[in-house]
Amino acid sequence: MADLPVHTFERGDDVVVYTRSGRSGGPVFVLVHGIGMGRGVFGDLVEELSREGEVVALDLPGFGDSPKPRRPLDMPACGGLVAALLDDLGVRDGVLVGHSMGAQVVAETLVRHPHLRGRAVLVSPTVNPAERSALLQGLRLLQDIAIESPKVLALGAIHYVKAGPVWYAKTLRRMVDHRIEDVLPQLDADTLVIRGEVDKVSPREWAREVARLVPRGVLREVPDRGHEAMIRTAQPAASLIAAHAAGTSGRPPDAGTPRGDTVEE
Repeated sequence: MADLPVHTFERGDDVVVYTRSGRSGGPVFVLVHGIGMGRGVFGDLVEELSREGEVVALDLPGFGDSPKPRRPLDMPACGGLVAALLDDLGVRDGVLVGHSMGAQVVAETLVRHPHLRGRAVLVSPTVNPAERSALLQGLRLLQDIAIESPKVLALGAIHYVKAGPVWYAKTLRRMVDHRIEDVLPQLDADTLVIRGEVDKVSPREWAREVARLVPRGVLREVPDRGHEAMIRTAQPAASLIAAHAAGTSGRPPDAGTPRGDTVEE
């Protein structure tokens, strides 16, 4: 992913750095990272999904290679910026994949900008309303880090250092204040919810509720994964995302669903 051409999109004070790769003629996958991260954590996922279609991987303002704006953006503002980028790229009917905080951004993008008419993939969605505090979210993340692989830890460390603790803390407040549970019932898109089987940040009960709140939602679990469900090895999550893009993520496992556990609603 480091060798891909890097592009810049500007809207006022806000700048988004992104890459666009893959093959034309298939779906367009749009990857939105979580808090403290950047498009670099999607390297393996970009490679997997590039076999299926085009992939746009972006850095939200203040993260990855995107410069910090004068003020942190809340989730609706991030969604508006993503929508503006997709309008600029001429992307319609994309498959919007949001990880962690990125799931909140994806939900806002599609709800507030329905002309995009896309599918949604919410990976390890935040914020669990039962633990809506910066302290608890930080604790759960530490618990999840304790079981992660060296690869995940190294990628996370690089991106957290880039963002810096002050910017992270300011954005965390906006992430925690956002109530995705109020947005999800308005999400008029086929929606796949993915969580890692041992995710401490996005527990099964909450992920199940996310899938229930969306009018057309389905939940899948990736075995033996935590909050970073698609970083250590991207193939299981990529297979689920590709099936969702093809309209087959709602089929039962014995009808051809890719590797991943179905969680009954």
